[in-house]
Amino acid sequence: MAMKEVPIWEKSNLTLEEAAASIGVNKIRELSNDENCPFVLWVGSKRLIKRKLFDKYIEECYSI
Repeated sequence: MAMKEVPIWEKSNLTLEEAAASIGVNKIRELSNDENCPFVLWVGSKRLIKRKLFDKYIEECYSI
C-alpha cells in the first residue's frame, strides 16, 4: 500500500527544498543557521522549517 503524499499547505514542517520554493535553499540555510532562528526545528542533524512561523517571518520582512 503506497503512502499518500501530504500537500505542502497541510504540513506543519517542511524540508529545506520544500520551503525553498519562494527564496532558495541557500538563503533558507543561511537564515536558519542562527541559533535563535524562530522557524527552524532540528531533528538530529536534519533541519526542518516550521511552516507557519516561516510564513509569518517572511510576511514581516522588508528584505532578505
